[in-house]
Parts: sequence; C-alpha cells; structure tokens
Amino acid sequence: MTLPKAPPLKTQGIKTRLVPFIRSHIGTIGPGRWIEPFLGSGAVLFNMAPERALVADGNSHIIGFYRALQAGKIGPDRARRYLEREGERLARDGEAHYYRIRDRFNAAGDPLDFLFLSRAGFNGIMRFNRQGGFNVPFCRKPQRFSPGLISKICNQLAWAAARLDGRDWHFETLDWRASLAQAEAGDLVYLDPPYVGRHADYHTQWSETEADALAEALKRLPCRFAYSMWSANRHRENPHLAAHFAGYRVVTTSHFYHVGGTLANRNAMEEALVLGGPAA
Repeated sequence: MTLPKAPPLKTQGIKTRLVPFIRSHIGTIGPGRWIEPFLGSGAVLFNMAPERALVADGNSHIIGFYRALQAGKIGPDRARRYLEREGERLARDGEAHYYRIRDRFNAAGDPLDFLFLSRAGFNGIMRFNRQGGFNVPFCRKPQRFSPGLISKICNQLAWAAARLDGRDWHFETLDWRASLAQAEAGDLVYLDPPYVGRHADYHTQWSETEADALAEALKRLPCRFAYSMWSANRHRENPHLAAHFAGYRVVTTSHFYHVGGTLANRNAMEEALVLGGPAA
C-alpha cells in the first residue's frame, strides 16, 4: 500500500499519519461524491483521491489556496521563486519580515503568503482572531526556509496538483450545515471537525452546542459517514462519543500529535473513527 503523503498546508490535528487507519475502515468510496465539510489541511482528501468531491471549509483562505492550485494560479515553480525570495528576507530581517508578511496577508489574502505563514508560524499552528486575521506568532527560526524545506514544500504542491488534475472536485467556503444538506444516497461524508473538549480551533469558535448539533445531523444523513474524533488521552475519555454514538461502530487507534502550542497538546491520544449510515 502506498504510504500517505503530506499536503502543502499545515494545520493542527493534521491527519496524514492516520490515513492508512481511515482508509482501511472506509473501504471503497463508491459511485457517489466524497463530501468533506471540514477540509483543514486536506491530508485525507488528497490521499484518498476520490474521483468526485464536494470539499468545504469555513476558512476561506484554505479553500482559496486549493482553488488557486486547482486553477494553476500557483504551483511548484512559482512557489519556489516566492519562498526563495521571502526566505532570504526572513533570514536577513528575522521576525520583522514574518510580521510584514502576516500584515500583508491579512490585508490581501494572497495564497502564497498563506503558505509562508503556515510554515513559519509558531509550532505549525493555524489560528485566526475574531476579526478573521491570522494571529500566530513567529516560530523564531529566521533560517526556516532552507533549500531542503523549499524543495519539500514544492514537491508537496506538485503532488497535490497532480491529484487535482482530471478530478471533479469542487472547493466551497461553506458552513457544515450547507455541506451536509447536499449529501445524497450513495455519497460518502468524511468529517474531521474541531475536537470537542479540546482547544483546537483554527478559524472559528467551535462549541459543544455545535458539536452536538453536528453529531445529531450525521444520524439523519442519507448516506454513509466517517467521523474523526478523539476518544481518550491519558487523563480522560471523551464523553461526546458515548453520548451520541452508543451502538455505532467506533474503531480506535493510538496517535501522537507533534503540532501544538504547548506540550500539553502534544501527548499521545486515542483517535476514534465513527462509522454510520446505510450499509455502514
């Protein structure tokens, strides 16, 4: 089996290493669309590579980045020139240049500035304030964009672009309710929402009320679904799963997150995948 590959964007909770686990339990996608209401980094989508997909996120910058890649507006060659130029300025000016890029991105939303910030921000965190501004501080590594890292990012862009080529994928900035409303029999919905009970937001606030509403909406879908959620860590179990998915098939695996703002958020965790819907 092909080893999973990482996408060009980094977010907290990235699922690259969990793709084999997710793939083994989802099985065949089927003739319908893959619907993903919480795209995040895109790791699961790009590794699963369905032929047809409705891909959504509430973060317009993530959607805009992959739309730009899909349309050929950004790509490995342009990204290499950009990262070499901005990387040299970062090495020269340090955090002052990082904050210039951050201010520029918050004013104009350029997808390559977004890529830069996702790789030069503190501990790989993606976070926005209530006004929608990217507010992650500098990673304190002025030499961040070494030739090796730039080549790695460009290879990831090339891989993602190849996945997009010839596939019927539609990227939309949508609330999860609007995404689920488009599900039909034969589709497969994969969800990786912010983790309830943990500080894991990357764009909008995610409350227990929203998590509860999402869980109940899944039970009304006309198609299969696979729902990623944390199950337990060394301190406690997640009560959300027992409250909403008793009687559903729940499979688990152990995973360690390296991305996080504090050591407390980088502990080993038991990951769950809830499987439901017709013929699940």
